[in-house]
Amino acid sequence: MQNNFSRALMAPLAVSLVGLGAVAVSLPVSGQSGPGWTTLVDAKTMGDWDRVGEANWRMEEGALVADKLAGKGAAHLVSKQSYKDFMIHAEFWASNDANSGIFIRCIDAKKITTSTCYEVNVFDQRKDPSYGTGAVVDFAEVNPMPKAGGKWNTFEITAKGRQITVMLNGQKTVEFRNNVFKQGPITLQYGSGVIKFRKVAIKPL
Repeated sequence: MQNNFSRALMAPLAVSLVGLGAVAVSLPVSGQSGPGWTTLVDAKTMGDWDRVGEANWRMEEGALVADKLAGKGAAHLVSKQSYKDFMIHAEFWASNDANSGIFIRCIDAKKITTSTCYEVNVFDQRKDPSYGTGAVVDFAEVNPMPKAGGKWNTFEITAKGRQITVMLNGQKTVEFRNNVFKQGPITLQYGSGVIKFRKVAIKPL
């Protein structure tokens, strides 16, 4: 009798635990949304950006996509707002040969280079992999360099004062202190290959 009673008690408990597990799995990834967050790109809209350079940016199958340059040099979508201290959550897919990235705190909204912004890089095939995917070009090397090609990835980028931290797929790639660039717009870069962004959100700190 006691065993039957125990089993009767345990059955609904097990169902409850399974239900809780399902809820946990379905919760959004930290940083995607919530109080203070502004969505810049989602599955339905590419958002409102200024353009520097020309690429064939478009919405396709729930993502902002670029796979061809229409001019010389890399192309950028530049935020209309300037940001100082913030967190960025970005979900992106890159081909193996993609050259892309997210530039932050750009001091010149019309001249986007590593001399005017911090570039959080997406470039698996960069000749110098120390500044490849997950690095901040010319400021913070990554070792070993992770690969982003052929899959969906998540960047979590935090800039607060002098402290800048980059997380790729939950793993810290770089963390450094620097105050060369203190404030400015952010950009989404297209250089080569295929790049897709299905969500980009930012939260001022």
